[in-house]
Amino acid sequence: MTRVRLCAGCGVNPIAYIGREYCYGCVPRVWKRPARCKRCGSEKDYFTNGLCRRCHRQGPLRTSCVDCFAWPVTRHHKWLCEACRAWHVRFGESTAECGCCRRSLVLHREGYCRLCWLQARDVRLPHQKRDVLGANRNGQQLWFADMFRQRRWASSATVTSTVEAAWPVGFPLRHRQLVLFETPRVLDPARSYDVASSPVPELARALDSIVDEHGEAHGWKRHMRVMAYRAIHAMLAVQDTPGAPIRASELAVLSQLPNTTIQPVLEVLLAAGMLEDDRPAPLEVWFERRVLDLPDSMRTEVREWFHALRDGSEAAPRTRPRSIGTVYRRIFTVTAALEAWGAAGHQSLREITREDIVDALPNDPDQRRRTLESLRSLFRFLKGRRLVFANPTARMRSPRPQDSYPMPVDPKILRDALNSADPAKAALAGLVVFHALRSGELRALLLSDIVDGRLALNGRTILLAAPVRELLAAWLDERARRFPDTINAHLFVSQYTAVRLGPVSGSWISTTHALPVQAIREDRILHEALIGGDVRLLGDLFGLSVGGAERYTRIFENDKRFSS
Repeated sequence: MTRVRLCAGCGVNPIAYIGREYCYGCVPRVWKRPARCKRCGSEKDYFTNGLCRRCHRQGPLRTSCVDCFAWPVTRHHKWLCEACRAWHVRFGESTAECGCCRRSLVLHREGYCRLCWLQARDVRLPHQKRDVLGANRNGQQLWFADMFRQRRWASSATVTSTVEAAWPVGFPLRHRQLVLFETPRVLDPARSYDVASSPVPELARALDSIVDEHGEAHGWKRHMRVMAYRAIHAMLAVQDTPGAPIRASELAVLSQLPNTTIQPVLEVLLAAGMLEDDRPAPLEVWFERRVLDLPDSMRTEVREWFHALRDGSEAAPRTRPRSIGTVYRRIFTVTAALEAWGAAGHQSLREITREDIVDALPNDPDQRRRTLESLRSLFRFLKGRRLVFANPTARMRSPRPQDSYPMPVDPKILRDALNSADPAKAALAGLVVFHALRSGELRALLLSDIVDGRLALNGRTILLAAPVRELLAAWLDERARRFPDTINAHLFVSQYTAVRLGPVSGSWISTTHALPVQAIREDRILHEALIGGDVRLLGDLFGLSVGGAERYTRIFENDKRFSS
């Protein structure tokens, strides 16, 4: 395309027509009526070929963006800057009235145009909610167009971060500065904690690169990385010894910063080798809280028994470590009796007699049996350590547990769970209703455990029912949609575990499923037993022991006797 020749007079506008050297504005003529643009009808800024400077494709016009008033833009993209073009792509081309400036533009999901929305972002304090109306009440800040730098993130196939910063030599420090007294650490929510404000900038930059690498590998969103940056910079700023490992107990100060969580910071510091985990075990904290109100001597005696249960003992009486669940049950069942004896004036378990034991047992048969078993374990241990003179629970027999039989579940409840609109709930219900999986087995399921419609579980291979395959396929589609970047290998993931590697919690299973998993499992096994399943079949299908399978076949036998 031939470029136009410019006027010899002004050097801005093109010549009026071939053979002339001047534009319409500079040519000497008597008739001074301005030329009108054939496209827009404008009588000013005439360019050439019957078009004004704004309408002609070669018109060197620079003006402001029609959406955000950023300057300068050209006609090549409908008088929009690059940012507003991306805004149109993101939120569509349909226009409506802005809830703040009342212009008819493409709006955000909350009903505001880009100019009003960005004004609210620029004037708000960190981690505060945007007040669009208040931020635009006294005017708006304009800017130059296309001055931003587009951030290019690594593709999802590339796991390594684009930021490769060398770890500074000498960190973490091996010494700590001694302090005369502990002072409370105070963080300012309005302060911008960054690399420049850190006492050790090289360490802050290295930790930022660890955040990028860890976040890229675990599918962290941008806001989660920014939160981790600020939290780590804040911890470096309040350290007594800048550059020393950060104690896990010191991270509690991060609660002073809004929208800040501790767990991502713990993960990053652990990956960087900058974490000193000085937190007590949760079981230890729970135990100390349970025995807080007991007399000192009684608390010391119970604490020795607790440590033997949790860690085992090589000294007499020798014992193996018990499971965490067993330790919880033992301590929980004896706490009421210990508190009652402490309130009655007893200072030590040496003072406890058989009558005190009998008075402390609850009336409910099952609770009475569990409490007596725990008290027998306690006093047997104390007698073996010679901390009591006699065992008051000797030759006391716990009542025989009452036989409990599983009860069927209302089919309507199961049908509603299978037809739930929540894919996670429907998939959980399918695995429990058809195959009687336990809650712990649901949590531990991996994506690799399901192959060709078969589920590999604890050495067993389960052929999945057709409805269960459909429910699992729907959940996997939902899982891929909600958590596309997660690297968690478990079948069921939540908002919390999607950026981590662990399984979902038991409370997530209970909340999502909204039905007692054990009751539905028992209903499924009971149905199999009632249609003729024997002990071996029940054990193979549902992973039961011989005694557990006989519990269900016994019901079937009683039912046959009753019918005869």
